[in-house]
Amino acid sequence: MLRSIIYALKKADWPLYLVVIFLVALGIVGIYSVEVTADQPTYTLVIRQSIFAIAGCLLMIAFSVIDYRRLRGWTWVLYGASIMLLLGVLLFGTTIRGTKGWFMLYGDLGFQPVELIKVFVIILLGKLLYDWRGEIASARKLLYLVGLIGVLIGLVLAQPDFGSSFIIAATVLGLLVIVKMPRRYLAWIGVFLLIIMVVGWQFVLRDYQKERILTFIDPDRDPYGSGYNIKQSIIAVGSGNFLGRGLALGPQSRLNFLPVQETDFIYAVIAEQLGFVGASLILGLCVALVYRLIRIARRARDDFGLFMIMGTVIYFMFQALMNIGMNIGLLPIAGVPLPLVSYGGSSLVVSLLLIGLAQSVQIHNTGATSTRAD
Repeated sequence: MLRSIIYALKKADWPLYLVVIFLVALGIVGIYSVEVTADQPTYTLVIRQSIFAIAGCLLMIAFSVIDYRRLRGWTWVLYGASIMLLLGVLLFGTTIRGTKGWFMLYGDLGFQPVELIKVFVIILLGKLLYDWRGEIASARKLLYLVGLIGVLIGLVLAQPDFGSSFIIAATVLGLLVIVKMPRRYLAWIGVFLLIIMVVGWQFVLRDYQKERILTFIDPDRDPYGSGYNIKQSIIAVGSGNFLGRGLALGPQSRLNFLPVQETDFIYAVIAEQLGFVGASLILGLCVALVYRLIRIARRARDDFGLFMIMGTVIYFMFQALMNIGMNIGLLPIAGVPLPLVSYGGSSLVVSLLLIGLAQSVQIHNTGATSTRAD
């Protein structure tokens, strides 16, 4: 086992590891700056996030050692587990901030199954597109794929978790754009999504979620209610100027004008305290993360590895764009964490697990027989 770990570490993409470490470290610094301003700081969140980071890194290395191709045989088990987890959390889960999406493990420490579902969806997409040699040649296959993913998205919307359901849908749509299939299918998907949006607005979204979208369109609609979070976040980002106000010195975060600072608005906290430099550093690291993953995908020798990594790229890209977009007022608030940076064990560990799977593709490509579709 030790020899396998040493071999995996030698063959790994170390620039990717370094990018991940820097993003996690920036997140812990941001969480520390939030906690240190408390009257009697206990640093509970910093300690927990550090433990999650260590556990996630160990899991990342473990999954990099395992040959990713073995996951193909577990696809349907994982799909069944996804349905069971989502049904279980609807029946027995705990509601936090209006979403019934957590299993409470100990005290206020919880596990959010939808984060793990995102990994399972990426593996499922990789398996199907591998079996179909990177091509959706018939409407039957498209409907089959949409039906499988639609069941999962429906269960996520039932929580309701609009942000996660959008990330899953965006991951699927992003992969469909890059595979071979008749262009008219994309038009059908567009019509289908439009219908889903109308139905979702009428029957799925709750009043506070509708209000978030309406406030995004018109920020002055309710400046002290639903528009409060967006306005405070924009003020925090803008007040950081070039070098920032210094750690734990930002008035928006220090005086608690900015809500849920360690999760949804961690980017605004870092932008306020480290300024344009800190905000740009996060953006640059996110771009570097996507670049390193695409670089691994281009060298993948089989379609399963290729599409699994491209699904990971789309997942990270859309989730980062959604979080940063809502922090600077370009997108409505959807409760989506900034990958590898925001506080939260489920999100952090799952993100590190995906990095481990990407490293597995990098490591086990050597000497592999190519099964890429031309």
